[in-house]
Amino acid sequence: MSGPIRPFERSLPMQLMRAREAVMARFRPHLNARNLSDQQWRIIRALSETDALEIVELSGRCCIHPASLSRMLPALEQEGLVKRHNHARDQRRSVMSLTVRGRRLFREMGPESEAIYAALARDIGAARLSQLYAMLDALIATLEQPAIVNRKMRPRKTRVAKVASRARSARSKR
Repeated sequence: MSGPIRPFERSLPMQLMRAREAVMARFRPHLNARNLSDQQWRIIRALSETDALEIVELSGRCCIHPASLSRMLPALEQEGLVKRHNHARDQRRSVMSLTVRGRRLFREMGPESEAIYAALARDIGAARLSQLYAMLDALIATLEQPAIVNRKMRPRKTRVAKVASRARSARSKR
């Protein structure tokens, strides 16, 4: 690399983190009113769109490390929001689902959550927000394609990616 490194504030990871924090600042009062953390809400949101998810898949969808997720789930179970079940075909594996109470909480929080999204669209502009979604989708799709990553620059697999990869391999061998 020639020349100086870009300023810290202009590094892409930092810009994305700052953007995330700016967006979450809008949602946190809504979550705090229900005593939910960002991560707990992600778990509820992910489970709201399906009947049940294996813990590894839930971890990937929520971007929460499996070990951290396994420490969070008991509190949500104790609150009666999620339930752990044995996998239908493999009793050694667990799946998580929302309880009736968890689904009710999700439905109750939905309108205010959508109002926050509407305010974001007003503040940012609906067209710009749509462009942002498209740009983020393109960024993710591009960077998740292993064929375009130079071998020397290829990032190490995270533990979540390794666990997910092993789970996919195990399922494909059956």
